[in-house]
Amino acid sequence: MENVIPYRLQIIAIILAVIFMFFIFRLIFKGKLREEYSFIWITCTAFLLLFSIWRNGLDVIAKLLGIYYAPSLIFLGAIFAIVVFLVHLSIVNSKQHKQIKDLAQDLALLKEEIEKIRLQMEDARRKGDWQKMSELQYGRMPELEAQLKQADKGEAAG
Repeated sequence: MENVIPYRLQIIAIILAVIFMFFIFRLIFKGKLREEYSFIWITCTAFLLLFSIWRNGLDVIAKLLGIYYAPSLIFLGAIFAIVVFLVHLSIVNSKQHKQIKDLAQDLALLKEEIEKIRLQMEDARRKGDWQKMSELQYGRMPELEAQLKQADKGEAAG
């Protein structure tokens, strides 16, 4: 009777780990969880499943590493994983910050160039230089406005 409860707990842990793994794969297939971030969840679930099946595994590994209290190995591993993941997120955040800054600068330059073209068009209209005005209005301005529209779409999507 003493071993019944631990075996029930072991079976429940295995079932929950498999359900969680299924949930993670489902999120990946639906596109709600990116593959690069799913790796950590799949790895953690695999470790949970491993130690749910191999009941003495934590004790064996703790003894091999010279750790007296086996559950402290879980905390050590979790802290290490969190630190590694935070460094990874910091790198991703830095890259995205640089991309956003570059896009904002490009957008500002594009808007400035559109404003210059508008001023040149107004100047050409005042001087009666209809050829230059039409070149700017029907040539260069639509290109710049299309680029601005595309940049605004990218900004809204990002």
